Amino acid sequence: MPLPSSIDVAIIGAGAAGLGAARTLENSGLSVIVLEARDRIGGRAFTKQVTPEIAFDVGCGWLHSADENSFVGIAGQLGIAVDKTDPPWGKPSFRDAFPPRERAAFNAALDDYFERVWQAARRKTDAAASTLLEPGNRWNPMIDAVSTYVNGAELDRISIHDVEAYRDTKINWRVRRGYGALVAAYGASCPVVLNCAVALIDHSGLSVKLTTTQGTLTAAKVIITVPTNLIADEAIRFAPELPIKLKAARNLPLGVDDKVMLKLSDPNGFPADGNLRAATMRTAMGTYHLRPFGNDCIEGFFGGRFARELEEAGDGAFAAQAIDEIAGLLGNDIRRKLSPLAASRWAHDPFARGAYSHALPGHAGARAVLATPVDGRLFFAGEATSPHFFSTVHGARDSGERAAREVLAA
Repeated sequence: MPLPSSIDVAIIGAGAAGLGAARTLENSGLSVIVLEARDRIGGRAFTKQVTPEIAFDVGCGWLHSADENSFVGIAGQLGIAVDKTDPPWGKPSFRDAFPPRERAAFNAALDDYFERVWQAARRKTDAAASTLLEPGNRWNPMIDAVSTYVNGAELDRISIHDVEAYRDTKINWRVRRGYGALVAAYGASCPVVLNCAVALIDHSGLSVKLTTTQGTLTAAKVIITVPTNLIADEAIRFAPELPIKLKAARNLPLGVDDKVMLKLSDPNGFPADGNLRAATMRTAMGTYHLRPFGNDCIEGFFGGRFARELEEAGDGAFAAQAIDEIAGLLGNDIRRKLSPLAASRWAHDPFARGAYSHALPGHAGARAVLATPVDGRLFFAGEATSPHFFSTVHGARDSGERAAREVLAA
């Protein structure tokens, strides 16, 4: 769509939160426009068709807490099938790469750790989640690795209160067509201006003036749904400045999580939706999903500082690391069967600058601070503002709906 000169409600960002806000306002009688810096909608939800059979979710891939996930119902309304196959991380590792006795010991240590988190979260004083690691426990590096997958960061950067606030019903489903494809279908009817990055939000006058790469726009109300790193880095500025929002965003940084998809030329002997992970006793390690949906491929997942290091190493680094790790577990002959298809580099994406948010120690309350409207004209949404479903797509979408209802109430 062309950029209008004035609008009732401008929504910044066409990720799940922005699309959720726009869909909520559809029949409100208000004029609405979504401003998106990319050349596509979906934000960190993006599906790439890497072969005719393989849809690679470059970003989010799992409908977490699926029994409470709003996108499950949306998929049903759109006629998009949801796959309820159990996730690989709960299954034994392929070829006993993680022997059952060792795996049981690790799971017991992990359960004990989260029991300590639950107990510590009841205290008023917050601290880094790393302080609850049992001194000398041999599983500590791998418990930290789990944090890099879940939070995008190691435990020394994670608030205990934030860990406990997250709601996980342990039910995780998928979409064969891709979660990104589902989000794009959900937002297909929304009025969006693509390639329209917002640089300045001037709320000094009676109307809010937005300076964008396609010109200026005035709006009565604005919903800001961009990732916290863009606010923290002042890629989008406010006039007058909003130091409380800036501080909140900086205390809710995006961690780093990335994925790589490898083609498997000879799938014989490899289980569909299998798991491959080893007792490596280190935090810098990948975890692997064998033949997702039964396709001839392997998906690798990396998080935290290790993922950031691999991003810095450049194109091909994730595939090379994944192939090396898989060969270390299954033997060198596997190398000839594996070839790279695609990988993500979210920390290098200029409109994301990371994967999803975590609260720094002592700052779990920053989510509520970031979500609070300003002067009845500026409203905030995005996964980082969700009190219990942060880091998820449905948490983002639901926050957009919440912000839209705040607009209507105002």
